[in-house]
Amino acid sequence: MKMITFEKAYEIVMNSAFSTGTEKVPFTDSYNRVLAGKIVSDIDIPPFDKSSMDGFACRKQDLANDLEVIETIPAGKSPLMAPGINQCSKIMTGAPVPEGADCVIMIEDTEVLPSGKIRFTKAFTKENIAIRGEDIKKGDTVLNPGMKVSPQHIAVMASVGHTTVTVSRMPQIAVISSGSELVEPAEVPGVSQIRNSNSFQLMAQVERAGAIGRYYGIARDDEDVTYNLLSKALSENDIVLITGGVSMGDFDFIPAVLEKAGVRILFSRVAVQPGKPTTFGIHKKAIVFGLPGNPVSSFLQFELLVRPLISEMMGYDWKPLEIHLPLKEKFSRKYADRMALIPVAITADREVLPVEFHGSAHISAISDSFGIVSLPVGIKSIEKGEIVSVRQI
Repeated sequence: MKMITFEKAYEIVMNSAFSTGTEKVPFTDSYNRVLAGKIVSDIDIPPFDKSSMDGFACRKQDLANDLEVIETIPAGKSPLMAPGINQCSKIMTGAPVPEGADCVIMIEDTEVLPSGKIRFTKAFTKENIAIRGEDIKKGDTVLNPGMKVSPQHIAVMASVGHTTVTVSRMPQIAVISSGSELVEPAEVPGVSQIRNSNSFQLMAQVERAGAIGRYYGIARDDEDVTYNLLSKALSENDIVLITGGVSMGDFDFIPAVLEKAGVRILFSRVAVQPGKPTTFGIHKKAIVFGLPGNPVSSFLQFELLVRPLISEMMGYDWKPLEIHLPLKEKFSRKYADRMALIPVAITADREVLPVEFHGSAHISAISDSFGIVSLPVGIKSIEKGEIVSVRQI
């Protein structure tokens, strides 16, 4: 199967998305979920004309006169009287403004007279009244489908009485690492062994993307073992991620096992560095990614291909943060036959600096990076001072 451009790979992946469906959850459990139904207010907000500060509610036409205080209105209590000519009501922030009052004068703009009356000491005042429904009117849509719920959205739901919300079902994603050289992180590697870092990196990335990760363990370099583990993962999940075993070595048999399990492979090599041996296929029950075994490659291909797919399946139009800044020093590469993904840091002077990067196994380079700069096919260098687009990772 021939190598394809990253742009073509992205198109194939996104065109393979299917909806995960919806479910109803308490609004208190909706954080970081994607809304699948609109949120409508059941009341006006504010629900009444309310004072926006501590002060005195009165009539503007009486401000030149001494004012009699007829009652005190705390927040949560309704006024008992309406101020008449040369009268006012002491009022607290958030309390209902009494009928007839058209402004609230601040306490610090008044003085108390020996008679107990108050006098306005300024020449002008704002109304200082939040009008009923000025923020939200009953029946208004306050949150739309396709939004990812943040803490401030939880407050909006609470304010409009929307305590049960419809959200997209979170995709369930299997994570498998392949390779007899792998041991789990708690084990001390023996000769020719390495700890399995990919799976736990991917599990964290899955969680950050708003999906549910399921770790299926390490598949040894045995076709039957790998086939059985893969078949189980395919039957239980929406997406299966398997890392390693997708290159061209004698033990890189994952593509063959995928086909045996009923996966139709749509591409197996992408013109990107790192991440060339990325495999993608579709099964009647799930979508499958065969990601490279090196941790930088699997990390980046997840961010560039898997994460956008997860968002698409939930109806969320996710856009990674991108910033545009000058390059601190010239960057060059020897070959330009693939799109290059360059790990970079942002300096204190707001310049982009490529980090030391030894290749796709150099995971600490990614942990020290703010983001990546993409260098297109055919471009060998970027000049110092050139504005580049940095995608946060």
